[in-house]
Amino acid sequence: MDRKVVIITGGGSGIGRGMAEKYVQEGWNVVIAGRTLEKLEQTKRDIEQFGGQVLTVQMDVRDPEMAERMVKETKEAFGRIDVLINNAAGNFIVNAEDLTVNGWKAVVEIVLYGTWFCSQAVAKDWIRDEKVGSIINIVAPWPGGAPGVVHSASAKAGVQAMSKTLAVEWGKKYSIRVNCIAPGGIDGTEGVDKLYPSEKSYQDAVDKVPLKRFGKLEEVASLAYFLSSDNAGYINGECIYLDAGEHLVQIDYLSHLENINIGK
Repeated sequence: MDRKVVIITGGGSGIGRGMAEKYVQEGWNVVIAGRTLEKLEQTKRDIEQFGGQVLTVQMDVRDPEMAERMVKETKEAFGRIDVLINNAAGNFIVNAEDLTVNGWKAVVEIVLYGTWFCSQAVAKDWIRDEKVGSIINIVAPWPGGAPGVVHSASAKAGVQAMSKTLAVEWGKKYSIRVNCIAPGGIDGTEGVDKLYPSEKSYQDAVDKVPLKRFGKLEEVASLAYFLSSDNAGYINGECIYLDAGEHLVQIDYLSHLENINIGK
């Protein structure tokens, strides 16, 4: 009961699993939530060796009643909630004109609706108990949109707007902090496998990153842990881009400098 507690949705694999491992190593109790119980239980077995306790909650973030049950089970197991990380997501490449209604709804409901349902369920618990907590939302480094993933880009933009709104509203009333992390390509994730299915597409993407590499799971986990700490107690309503500056690259004129006669 004395250990701090973090809930991580989509905690069974990829970035979610990487963050869960980090918090366990730091002595926290961790709740990993997701739809596939077998994946959650395997992650639990793998990371509990580092010392903390891990609770698995099988749930769909699109269901507000399941979000409330997730909070209830966490409180029954650990007696408290300190941090919520909304990491559950969905994405696939598709031409906008070919996107089906079901494809649009599936991604938007997981990313946007799910983030809201879980955030509200946890915040209401904090407000009721007069506790202060922190919410971290995992979004995407696409401030100007992303052709090929209109559903995900739209939903993630909505989460950023939601986060800024709640950071002010819940910050002023209850001292609840809300921030975002926008990871770029992160090796070891399903997202990279889906978005860059071939070796060439992967390398082409890496070549566009200023630091010429994709990120690591532990880099996302370390940033999330920092935002959870007292050292980040004055950070609220921010979105930190963890993408080596890729979102800043609009046109790289140097890439075709040899074809330009400068000053002529």
